[in-house]
Amino acid sequence: MKINIHDVAKKSGLSVVTVSRVLNGSPSVREHNRQKVLEAVKELGYRPNAAARSLSSGRTGIIGVILTTLQDSMFDTVVQRLNEELAMQGYFLAVAVVGNMSEDDSHYLIQEDRVDGLVLLSPLEEDAYIVEMKRRGIPYVLIDNQKPDNDAWSITIDNYTGGQTAARHLLELGHTSIAHLCGSERFRSTRERRSGFLDELQRAGIEPFELVLGDYDVEFGYETTKGWIEAKCLPTAVFAGDDHIALGVINALTEAGLRVPHDVSVIGYDDQTLASKLRPHLTTIRQPADGIAHSAAHMLLSRIGGVHRSMQQKLQPSLIIRNTTAQPRKGTP
Repeated sequence: MKINIHDVAKKSGLSVVTVSRVLNGSPSVREHNRQKVLEAVKELGYRPNAAARSLSSGRTGIIGVILTTLQDSMFDTVVQRLNEELAMQGYFLAVAVVGNMSEDDSHYLIQEDRVDGLVLLSPLEEDAYIVEMKRRGIPYVLIDNQKPDNDAWSITIDNYTGGQTAARHLLELGHTSIAHLCGSERFRSTRERRSGFLDELQRAGIEPFELVLGDYDVEFGYETTKGWIEAKCLPTAVFAGDDHIALGVINALTEAGLRVPHDVSVIGYDDQTLASKLRPHLTTIRQPADGIAHSAAHMLLSRIGGVHRSMQQKLQPSLIIRNTTAQPRKGTP
């Protein structure tokens, strides 16, 4: 038997009007009631009729998502959760993977008659996107944007606190020789993580072993660590800008016959899928992918529903302690 809106109303214990408001992204519904409706929708497997709703509302039922890479399991999780959240509201995702903004890139998405709203995930050329979206009147939400001036309608992570947390964990273990391998300077998150790390070390009266700027990839971590090994000058701990860099560090150490964390402790960032697959399992700073997706979906639907007051939300990362960090072995600096 086909599930309809009346079944959802009965299951949730709310009126058909309230259910309809939730499904249409109305900002006037209480959060408690919204959650009850979404739970009923999920349990019943209800899918609103997107075509019928488009005819009645003048909307397409499509949300665009623009991101720079698919080679990132954290981004992948965010997109999956976004899809789940928005599907419960009767929306479909159209995903575009682009590098830098150009006249042709994602042109089919940035048109007012193609999408009801856009989510930009870690955009590199956000100013160009924002100008175009404002010109066309397209509601949008930024995730992990690069410029604080664009924080209206954004979901960001407190990367400064993330950098502090990584440094504090290593300091509390007793490390005083700590290197930081940063990602690309183009990213706001790179700068914020580094600032938090350096400030925490400064409070402890410690200078970093070395700060190295590179890319968010395995090769950068591997080559940098290989250089330290060849120079016979290693830190006792490494804070890697992300889990891919951390993997490169661990690969180089293992190849040289060194043990993690016995000889060198390593902490990553993001809690990518690979973090729990490595041997030893990687200690890392987790970005709250589920929370990012939920907040972005709620913010965008509120905006589509008529909320004009700008919104922004900063979420907190968390320390995930696994097996790649430990006290420095005796006799090391």
